[in-house]
Order: sequence, then structure tokens, then C-alpha cells
Amino acid sequence: MPDDERDGIPHHLLGCIGLNEETWTVGNFVSNALARISEIRARGRLPILVGGTHYYTQSLLFHDALTNKPQDEEPVQNAERPAILEEPTELLLAKLREVDPVMADRWHPNDRRKIQRSLEIWLQTGRKASDIYEEQRTRRETAGQEVPSDDAQDASLLRMRTLVLWVGAQSDILSKRLDARVDKMVTQGLLDEVSTLSEFYDSRIASGETIDTTRGIWVAIGYKEFLDYQAALQKGDTSPTQLSKLLAQAIEKTKAGTRQYAKRQIRWIRIKLNNAIDTAGAKNLFFMLDGSDLPNWEQGVSETGLKLVDSFLKEETLPDPPSLSLLAAEMLTASKPDTSARADLWSRKHCEVCNTTSVTESDWTVHVNSKRHKKAMSSQRKRALNGTAQALPIPRQDVAEDQPKGD
Repeated sequence: MPDDERDGIPHHLLGCIGLNEETWTVGNFVSNALARISEIRARGRLPILVGGTHYYTQSLLFHDALTNKPQDEEPVQNAERPAILEEPTELLLAKLREVDPVMADRWHPNDRRKIQRSLEIWLQTGRKASDIYEEQRTRRETAGQEVPSDDAQDASLLRMRTLVLWVGAQSDILSKRLDARVDKMVTQGLLDEVSTLSEFYDSRIASGETIDTTRGIWVAIGYKEFLDYQAALQKGDTSPTQLSKLLAQAIEKTKAGTRQYAKRQIRWIRIKLNNAIDTAGAKNLFFMLDGSDLPNWEQGVSETGLKLVDSFLKEETLPDPPSLSLLAAEMLTASKPDTSARADLWSRKHCEVCNTTSVTESDWTVHVNSKRHKKAMSSQRKRALNGTAQALPIPRQDVAEDQPKGD
């Protein structure tokens, strides 16, 4: 985030990890963020958490025994991780099935990150992740609807009294703004950053180091999309026309990746965050500010947001969140329940026709009703009918006609 966009406001934990440092886990982030929040509050100031990856921000807002470590605990380095976690995904899944078959059935066979995480929980705690999730679900169901105080220790509720403001916009408008944002990043030096990263990577590889390019900055949107362009630049014999084409493709890939990421983040908010806030009894503190109309930004976003914060700090009555706008009424309704910790809703099924695996009943229903599945089933039926027709006995009169005639 450029300094001129910060308006002189101190920003914390931004640009604080060096390229040669270990990628932070969610536990690293939470422990460091909580320390900064305590420092800010000790000075009598108001901490504002800005997302960000919602998995990280939600782990900070809510107590969670799985993702958060004590603040004085040293982060686990790659060298200290059990070697099995670096094995191929197929072997990880086989091991997970041995120790926690419930979680093994929960994840798609290709979802390496989640399979790896479930196995890591068992290796670190000696307990099944499925058992821990079930305990958390039980606590949520019995926690009641009172918003916890700052010192609450229930693992399923908010760490502290929190006002959540979600600045959103209509999807078509948001997509255009995201594309414009990428164009602005390019003009402000994105290509120089990509070049710097590539030079850093090349120098480390040349010195014999190994870099895990499946994590951290190396998989960030706006770097990996430019690898082909960067390689062509380094090659030195690519024509200007081809370079321009590769650059345009890289920019378009970055825009597409940004739009897809935004959709995933919105989905997370509407399912996971929305349901978690509802369970914590804090729905009255979750607001959406409609930023679709830029000329009306001051009134629709800035002024409304400041009024909400002022009323929140004074502990005054707040308006009903869905009443702020039509978009708020739509988006603040959970699109569906969060089934991530509901083992009773997990249902692993494999479609032999499409070679597709579903891990929930709803996913399976979507698949069997999809055009792809119906088309595959239709093709299979046709092949079966053709095979049956070919296997039928040839009529006797045809056999007689095909026989050579005797004398």
C-alpha cells in the first residue's frame, strides 16, 4: 500500500516480512496482531483491523484453539516440521486416513493444503482434528447468544467487543474497480517489483538455496502471472510484439485472478464470517456500507461509517444492519450454513462417470444436476446401447445369406 494512500495514519504489520524470512502462518499473524492491538489500546487509541485475508482476520476476531498459538511460542520453521508433511498429497491422504478417517473423507483428494493441515494438527497435538472440530461445534451450540466481554475465554466466541464494517459494491461495479486497480498497480511499479522478486529468486537458487514457491509471496496475485513475461525478458531475443502480447496476457491474468479472489472473499464473508458472528450473538454489530455509487461515497460510506463507530463507542443503540441499503439487506443474509465443522453434513461420494469426488451432500447434488454430469450420463447410456446392439445374436436369415453356397 503506497504511503500516499495511508493519509498519515500509522499502519502496522504491513511490509514487515523480508523476502528471506519464513512465511507467516495464521498463528504468527494472530500473536503479532494481538500484541499490536494491546499496545494501541494501552495508548488510549482505537485499533482498526483491515482485511486482508479473511481466514487470518477471522482467526484474530474469534478464539480458536486450532489456529492460534501462545504469543511467546516460537514459530515453527520448515526444518522443524515433520518430514511426512512434505510427501506427495496421495501419501499424506493415506496417512491421514490411518489416523483420522473422518477428516480424510472430509477433503477432496487434491486439496493438499487442507489434507496437510489436518494431518499437522494430529502430529502437533496428538488429537484428531475431527474430534477438536466437534468439540468446538458443541461449544458453539451451547454458548448462548450473549456477546462475550474482552476477557472471555470461550473458544467459539469473539475475543473482544467488535464492530465489523464491510465496504462493498455491486458485483459488476466491483469488477471494473478491481480491473482499474490492477492497471494502477502496473503504472505505479508492479513490473519493477516482479523484476526484483525474480532477481532475488535467481540469486538464491544460484547460491544453492531451495525456495518453496508454493507459499507466501511466490503465489501472490501479481507475481506468478508475470513469470512467462519475465522469462522472455531475461531470454533477450523475444520480439517487441511478442513481449507486448505476453505483458498484456499477464495483466489480464492478474485481473482475472483478482476478480476470482474477490469472489472467494465475499463467499467467505457471507458464509463463514456471517455464521460465526451470528453464533456469537453479534449480528447487530455487523454492517455493510454500500460503496457502489462513488459520487455518494461521502454520505453512503464515510459519514455512515463514522456515525456507526461513534454510536458503538458510546454504546448507543445501533440501527438494524440490513436497513442501511438494499445491498446490505441482500449480502448480510448468509448464503448458506457453514458446514466446515459439521461432520454430520459431510458426505463423500465419487462419480465414476465423471471421475469427480464430492465431499458434502450439497456438492453432490450440484454435481449430479450439472450439465456436465447429465451429458456424461447420456453418452454412457448411448455407448451401453450400442454395445448391447453389437452383442445381440445375428438373425438366422442373415447368417444363412452370409454362408457360402454349396454345390
